[in-house]
Amino acid sequence: MLTVSEALAKVLSSFRTLEAESIRSESAVGRVLAEPIRATLDLPPFPNSSMDGYAVRAEDLRTASAHRPTTLTVIGDIPAGAAPAVSLERGTAARIMTGAHVPDGADSVVPIEATGADRSVVDAPPPTAIALHQPIESGAYIRPKGEDVRSGDTVMEAGRVLRVYDIGLLASFGLTRVNVIRRPRVAVISTGDELVEIDQPLRPGQIRDSNSYSLAALTHKYGGEPLMLGVARDRVEAVTAKLQAAADLHPDLIVSSAGVSVGAYDVVKAAVERDGALDFWKVRMRPGKPVAFGQYRGIPFFGLPGNPVSAIVSFEIFVRPVLLKLGGRRNLEKPAVDVKVSEPLHSDGRETYLRAVVRKVGNELAAHSAGGQGSNILSALVNANALVIIPEGVVEIPSGSMVKAWMLDGPEEVDWQ
Repeated sequence: MLTVSEALAKVLSSFRTLEAESIRSESAVGRVLAEPIRATLDLPPFPNSSMDGYAVRAEDLRTASAHRPTTLTVIGDIPAGAAPAVSLERGTAARIMTGAHVPDGADSVVPIEATGADRSVVDAPPPTAIALHQPIESGAYIRPKGEDVRSGDTVMEAGRVLRVYDIGLLASFGLTRVNVIRRPRVAVISTGDELVEIDQPLRPGQIRDSNSYSLAALTHKYGGEPLMLGVARDRVEAVTAKLQAAADLHPDLIVSSAGVSVGAYDVVKAAVERDGALDFWKVRMRPGKPVAFGQYRGIPFFGLPGNPVSAIVSFEIFVRPVLLKLGGRRNLEKPAVDVKVSEPLHSDGRETYLRAVVRKVGNELAAHSAGGQGSNILSALVNANALVIIPEGVVEIPSGSMVKAWMLDGPEEVDWQ
């Protein structure tokens, strides 16, 4: 039986990044760039004012003081969005708005507050002259052309995960579309005679198919597109029909839950091996020992356990990094933190993932159980914000020990209080 690290290495070696697709730039947050982005123009594309005020020549104000102010003749008005119609010569100034193109001859901007007026009056013409009472440095309140980005610069490398802030820069270059790695498509199947659709009433012995929805949600979370195929009964022919329906959709991955253990009705293994093969079907881990990986008709296949927590944890361990790799991500590791356990923890020697609540206590992170650890107890996972990891071969962690914990959500979603 493989260890978790051995199984994960085998799994990841079977996948490579998918091809690119072109999408609307505003839809690209969280997607991975398939090619570098180079600036198509300088930003800003022209020298502009960072303040409402007056464009001036710093040399004209060299001797200005409170006792001997310098008076400049105002020869123009420059709103944002218009090319300057004037050029400054000695002793002249032009009123200018924030973001407006600085006129030729000007090398500084005097903020309107320094002219004795608090603000410009809407639609009022500029004054014929202004009196200024202090010198100004050349370049003051001017954003030079190309101060932010130079035309031709590489501003984003291929492989970058696009953030909200990146979209504005793409828009600045007029890029309405961007090439990103396409999303992996994941066919999701549940198996079991006891399962019914979630909108159906329950009869004796039945439960609702929560796994399909959990696995579809995880697929969404990690960048994939789920294709939900519903429930297959515990018959080889029924599972085979679902697998074929999945293959007909040409997904990048098939993920099923239940039917891969050793019970009389665990028929998924037999169905897959009719037109495929399994590389492994047991891993030394808890929860989630019956995990299968292989291929069906050339499509990578994961058979996850049927218990809800086992299915989710095994997805996090094996399917999550696969989706990230297919989607072009480079960092495939789950974020982990060092935590101090506030109670003894026990394992049977398999690598174990315990549902836990991690909170800040002083300068440390403390972890305690989120509830029952049975693989059917989904509520403990709902209450958890982390999985505490007991390494392979360890059977007991004393209270007060430091261990690693996987945070289940991104840092911005974790409630440390």
